[in-house]
Amino acid sequence: METILKNIDIIEFDEQFDTEEKCLQYLADEKWKSGFVCRKCGHTNFCKGKKTHSRRCTKCKTEESATANTIFHKCKFPLTEAFKITYLVCHNPNISTSKISEKLNIRQMTCWKFKKKIVECIDSRGDINLLEKADLKKNLLGE
Repeated sequence: METILKNIDIIEFDEQFDTEEKCLQYLADEKWKSGFVCRKCGHTNFCKGKKTHSRRCTKCKTEESATANTIFHKCKFPLTEAFKITYLVCHNPNISTSKISEKLNIRQMTCWKFKKKIVECIDSRGDINLLEKADLKKNLLGE
């Protein structure tokens, strides 16, 4: 996501991630770009899971969604909005949650909780300048 955050404006971002499908596709592509490895048994063969862009281990039958083990896991609001909050926070880490709430028409407390999740993830990796770190994508994907 780092390249996306650095190189496009909010309008282009909205066009690129305007549907849940596009967000899930991006997460799946990034999460498994080096290949699928089952987190439960380590097996590398998979089949399509029940949910969009999920993968199911052919050995132990464990299914993993594209959002599992990422900051987007169990997100209670649309993934498109979560991506947008991430974009806004990474472009301006000091943006207030009330401003995010106003821009996206999402409850301020929801914005606060998700922003906190983003910042904690980045802080746990030791990143100081969000836009300068090459591994921002890993922070956002929880790798």
